[in-house]
Amino acid sequence: MKLKHFLFLTLSILVLAGCGKPTTTFIAASYNLRNANGSDSINGNGWGQRYPVIADMVRFYGFDIFGTQECFLHQLQDMKAALPGYDYIGAGRDDGKDGGEHSAIFYRTDKFELIKNGDFWLSETPDKPSKGWDAVLPRICSWGHFKCKDTGFEFLFFNLHMDHVGKKARVESALLVQEKMKEFGTELPAILTGDFNVDQTHQSYEALVSKGVLKDSYEAADFRYATNGTFNSFDPNNFTTSRIDHVFVSPAFHVVKYGVLTDTYRSENSETEEAKVKDAPKEISVKKYVARTPSDHFPVMVELEFTQP
Repeated sequence: MKLKHFLFLTLSILVLAGCGKPTTTFIAASYNLRNANGSDSINGNGWGQRYPVIADMVRFYGFDIFGTQECFLHQLQDMKAALPGYDYIGAGRDDGKDGGEHSAIFYRTDKFELIKNGDFWLSETPDKPSKGWDAVLPRICSWGHFKCKDTGFEFLFFNLHMDHVGKKARVESALLVQEKMKEFGTELPAILTGDFNVDQTHQSYEALVSKGVLKDSYEAADFRYATNGTFNSFDPNNFTTSRIDHVFVSPAFHVVKYGVLTDTYRSENSETEEAKVKDAPKEISVKKYVARTPSDHFPVMVELEFTQP
């Protein structure tokens, strides 16, 4: 009887252990990194001083996969060199190769396997470089089919930068992306990141959340840390309630937490001098530096969970 009892108990434990549903957890984000240009450099916001700060932020907060906007090829190469263990996908919007701004997706190669990827344009002719509807610039969406190496969980990740002028283009782009999600993997949950150039009160935002295909991670999060909106115009003193950078996810995802990361850094200027501070030890030196943001947008970061059915 004792042997039978032992065997029964052992079998029960094994069965119960096998019934556990594997849960996948990772950090996804969206970050408009601002294109490299001479005007920003003149104003003290050059790419060369910004990207090391951005790369350190990515590593400190532990982004596993994140969409970027506006980067030229050399900026992506700088980011990849500063982020060991990451790779990226995405083509230039001008020619579908290296030309123009990209909507590249960075991901950790130790965590994700890239199964398939591609790009399409936000236009009536999505298979070739083109401007759509009333847009003033060609706009591209890059996507990837990823597999988590530890749990085998598969998902789609889309990243885009919508037009800043075309109102119809933004609405039509929102509908087009959702159609592409169905086309590339009907059964796969999806994540959509990007600079949408409209906030949560506009029609194109509504077109993304009203169909039941996607939900706004801001609204769905268990815990929310968002003391500001997502656009700062390179001024750390600016405040807005508008969120023009978003992370949308399929309803099957559980959004554990959501954050708009308002980190700043400091740089010297020609008038750098000793700061007048109170109640500070005499042994320390405090200087007046200039507070700067790493980009003219703040990144959006979310922690996601998915439990296998």
